[in-house]
Amino acid sequence: MDSEKLGDVVYGYTASSNALEEQNTLLKENVDKLRNELDRYKKAPLMICEIREVYANKAVIKIPNGNQFLVEISSDCERLRAGDSVLVEQKNLVVIEKLAIQNNFEVEKFVIIDNPDVPWKQVGGLKKQIDEIREVVELPIKKPEMFRKAGIQPPKGILLHGEPGTGKTLLAKAVATSTNATFIEIVGSELVQKYIGEGAKLVKDIFQLARERAPSIVFIDELDALAAKRIDLGTSGEREVQRTFMQFLAEIDGFENLAGVKIIGCTNRKDMLDSAVVRPGRLERHIHIPVPTKEARKEIFKIHIKNMNLKDVDVQKVLSFMEDFTGADVRAVCTEAGYCAIRQSRTIIKTEDFMQAIIKLKEKEQQESEEHLQMFG
Repeated sequence: MDSEKLGDVVYGYTASSNALEEQNTLLKENVDKLRNELDRYKKAPLMICEIREVYANKAVIKIPNGNQFLVEISSDCERLRAGDSVLVEQKNLVVIEKLAIQNNFEVEKFVIIDNPDVPWKQVGGLKKQIDEIREVVELPIKKPEMFRKAGIQPPKGILLHGEPGTGKTLLAKAVATSTNATFIEIVGSELVQKYIGEGAKLVKDIFQLARERAPSIVFIDELDALAAKRIDLGTSGEREVQRTFMQFLAEIDGFENLAGVKIIGCTNRKDMLDSAVVRPGRLERHIHIPVPTKEARKEIFKIHIKNMNLKDVDVQKVLSFMEDFTGADVRAVCTEAGYCAIRQSRTIIKTEDFMQAIIKLKEKEQQESEEHLQMFG
């Protein structure tokens, strides 16, 4: 009886000891994990730099603020080449590790990459301009063999110029849709960067991205912000704009082939553009997008009211009050007419809704004109 009790006691004690040891082991593992985590937090962050030149065991790197240094390369670091991105120590700038090559570049932060869905039937009143764009942009992408057999090189790009709201961007998206091309949209002012060389690098990356995603269309809005006539102001900002512009020209007619890539420049101020960008071999085909004629406005109006819930709308009366309206103005009138009906708890749009919308739009334009006169005299 006593031996059984003793056995029970010993057995119970042993079980308790194993449980405590397991718990102690778990606690030690947690402590080690937390210590490793703290050690990681205490480590100074590494800096991402770009390799400019490579020597035996040293390299010239460019740090993010634009400065360049000759630094040591760690023996554990793999073979480096100019243009590689690397991790370096912040204190002594020793190159620690090579980063994997990125195919998307930083350029995707600055551009809009899209596959538009804008068929030609959504573009009204611009038949002549559509035919010109299709033969310069669409035909070389769809049937390049025709140009090879004819022995000619199609234009590399076109320039769309005209008043705001006349449909320049819409035309570019429509040709991208018809060719199933990647549409890369960028505003000219975004190509001008703060640090020396950053704008030129951005332009280079944009065209590299366009080549990788060919067939592609590079659409540059407000081209005059980048390609304005060059004048020597002597300021660092003006020199940086000119460096970016020179890189843009080099990409258009440089050594690297632009097969499958078309450039569409867009501006409201053609008179401000530098002659170098609009000469033959670059953006040589100039297409003027005019304010719609009476018939063109009617065509645009019918496109916008196609899916609207209308009742007894006098189209001729509405159009007679939209003299000198652009395509964007016509669309704004249709949208505002819908709001006029909704404000009165209706889903059916009538002629008076369109008339109220036209009056509102004209009042807004008159107010903006008066404010402009007050500001500039």
